[in-house]
Amino acid sequence: MTTVIETLVRAAGPEPGEPPRGGCRCCGAPLRHTFVDLGMSPLCESYLRADQLNDMEPFYPLHVYVCDRCFLVQLQEYVRPEAIFTEYAYFSSYSQSWLDHARRYTDKMIEELGLSGASRVIEVASNDGYLLQYFVARGIPALGIEPAVNVAATAITKGVPTLLKFFGRETARELAAEEQQADLLIGNNVLAQVPDLNDFVAGMKIALAPRGVITLEFPHLMRLVAENQFDTIYHEHFSYFSLLSATRILAAHGLMVYDVDELDTHGGSLRVYACHAEDPLRPITPRVDTLRAYEIAAGLEHLGYYADFADRVRETKHKLLDFLVAAKRAGKSIVGYGAPGKGNTLLNYCGIRTDFLDYTVDRNPYKHGKFLPGTHIPIHPPERIRETRPDYVLILPWNLRQEIVTQLAYIKEWGGQCLIPIPEVQVCD
Repeated sequence: MTTVIETLVRAAGPEPGEPPRGGCRCCGAPLRHTFVDLGMSPLCESYLRADQLNDMEPFYPLHVYVCDRCFLVQLQEYVRPEAIFTEYAYFSSYSQSWLDHARRYTDKMIEELGLSGASRVIEVASNDGYLLQYFVARGIPALGIEPAVNVAATAITKGVPTLLKFFGRETARELAAEEQQADLLIGNNVLAQVPDLNDFVAGMKIALAPRGVITLEFPHLMRLVAENQFDTIYHEHFSYFSLLSATRILAAHGLMVYDVDELDTHGGSLRVYACHAEDPLRPITPRVDTLRAYEIAAGLEHLGYYADFADRVRETKHKLLDFLVAAKRAGKSIVGYGAPGKGNTLLNYCGIRTDFLDYTVDRNPYKHGKFLPGTHIPIHPPERIRETRPDYVLILPWNLRQEIVTQLAYIKEWGGQCLIPIPEVQVCD
C-alpha cells in the first residue's frame, strides 16, 4: 500500500538513482547519465535573517546530468526563476576586478564594432548596471533587462535605463516592435541561469539587429572539469557549457558563433561572439576552429570524459575536511571571506558549519547581519577579521583570489594565512 509520504516524494520528483522526468533542455533527449551528485542543498542566494533560523528551510537535489545526445551538462529545474531572481543578493559592482573587466570589454567592443551615439547596446541580466554604466558614460544608448527589482533599482540610480523583465521571445518581440533591436546584445553569465534555453536563445535572435553582434560569457565546462570546480554548481545555474554545446544551441536558432575568447574570469570562462547565420560579412575565426578541435580531441562528445568527475569531487571534500579538522584540533581559528553562491555549495556539500567557520565576511552590505543558507554561518562586514585576528581565512570566492589575498595582506601582522579550497585545499601567503 502506498503511503502518503511516498506519494508526496513521487510528486516532488524522481526517487534517488532514477533518471529525471522530462528531457534535455536543449535537445529533449532523455537524461540517463549522472555527471555529479552533490546531495541536497538550499538555494545558494537564499540568505537568512536571524528570525528565520528556526524556520523550515527548503533543500533541493544538486544532481547534475549530462545529455548523451548533445552533451549539455545540466540540472533539473526545481524552482521557477521568479522565485530565485525577483529579489537577488548578488551585486556585480562589489568586485573591483569585475568592474575592470567590464570597462576593458566596453572599450574593446566600441572600437571593434564602431559603436556610436547612433548605436544601441542591450544587456540581458544587467544586474546593478556594472557594465552598461561605461557605455552610458561614452554616450552610447544602452538598455538593461533585469528581473531583480532590488539590483535594477541600483542600476537606474546610475543612469542606466533598465527594463524590469525576464528575457525571452515575448520580451524580444516587444523590443523589435518598438524598433529597439540591438547592435550589440550582451549576456554575461546569464546563459547558465536560463531554464528554458530555447525560448531565451530564440529571443536573442529576434532582439538582434540585422548586422548586430551577440557576446555571451559563461564559465567553461572544460575548466570546471579540469580544475574540479564543483562549487560553481548550484540551483541558479541550470546548465554548464562548452564551446560545442553553446554553438549547438545558438545554431538551432539561426545564430552563428564566429569568434571566441578564453578568459580568466570566474575560474576560466569563454566569451563567444555570434551573429545571424545569414550575415555574410563575419567569417569564422581560427580561434573557433582551434578550440572546437581541442574540445573534440579532449573527448567532450563522449560520455567517458564525464565519468570520473564525481570521484575527484569526493576526494577534494575529504582533503578539505581533513585540513579543517586538524586545524581545529590544533586550536586554530578559521573564518570565511565572501558569501558567494559557490561558497554555499562548497559549505553545504562538505558539511562545514560554525563548528569549523566562526563566521564569514562580505563587502556587500545587503548580506550583513544575515546567515548563509543551510549552514547558518553569520555574515559580517570585512572589518570583523581585523577585530578577531583568525589564524586562517577560507576564501570562498576563490576565482577572485588575487584581489582578495591583496585585500587581506594585513593578516600577516598576526601570522594569519589564507586558504584556497579549489581545486584542493592549499595555504596561500
